[in-house]
Amino acid sequence: MTERKPLDAFAIMVMLILCVLWGMQQVAVKLAAPHMGPVMQIGLRSLVAALLVAALIVVRRDRFSFRDRTLLPGIGSGMLFAIEFLCIALGLQYTTASHMSVFLYTAPVFTVLGLHWSIAGERLKPLQWAGVLAAFAGIAVAFSNGFTEQGHDWWHMLIGDALGVLGGFFWAATTVLIRRSALSEAPPATTLLYQLGTCGVILVALAALLGQGQDISMTGMVWGSLFFQAVIVAFLSYLMWLWLLRKYLASRLSVFSFLTPLFGVGFGVLLLQDPLDPRFVAGAVLVMLGVVMVNMRGR
Repeated sequence: MTERKPLDAFAIMVMLILCVLWGMQQVAVKLAAPHMGPVMQIGLRSLVAALLVAALIVVRRDRFSFRDRTLLPGIGSGMLFAIEFLCIALGLQYTTASHMSVFLYTAPVFTVLGLHWSIAGERLKPLQWAGVLAAFAGIAVAFSNGFTEQGHDWWHMLIGDALGVLGGFFWAATTVLIRRSALSEAPPATTLLYQLGTCGVILVALAALLGQGQDISMTGMVWGSLFFQAVIVAFLSYLMWLWLLRKYLASRLSVFSFLTPLFGVGFGVLLLQDPLDPRFVAGAVLVMLGVVMVNMRGR
């Protein structure tokens, strides 16, 4: 099995770009939600992205076979992928895009726990564990106001936030499955094709059952959102993410993604007028400190 390495300057730069894109993802879904249901959006974008990945495999003449050891874990990762995005899509109907961006990114905590106990090379040292706790504490501080509101929509917000955490759990489960199976050494395009294809079929079918196939209005906002989600996020950014997972330690990459909620909240404030609490600043400092601590190399 190929040995993974800590993050270098290139990996950090790429992760920053990915965090910006992923931070915009929930906002894009929320913006187009009045014209197309969130589950249908994510299902369609997954199918479009899967077709793009399949075209890439054909053009590059990459090796792909259903007879190797990647079939079952590939379908499994696709099912986990679908459950994750189902949680996101349903959660966005109850909570804000900013809250979803935050609670979804509890995933690094679950990822670190899963990898720490299953892969020796992914085990964290005390300083790095402290970084995980600092980053998670930063998220809690930045959004502690969400736990103290007692308005009539409080229970709806709680349901949406809980679905965000559940989505984070299934995202982490997908990462651990990839690292623990033959997908760990498979080409990134192969893994992504399994994930997107399986996810797309499941979510489009569920969207139809939920009635989200009706009353769709293909406005400019919907077209723009689908292009961003399918081509930029699901195709390009996920390919780069899977490539990074083959080269670098997954626990370091996952915890670095704690920066994504900061971008997600920023876009939510700018585009959706989500409220911004002053405690966000203190929380942001803790998050960035935690990311630095986790990525520090021990002697």
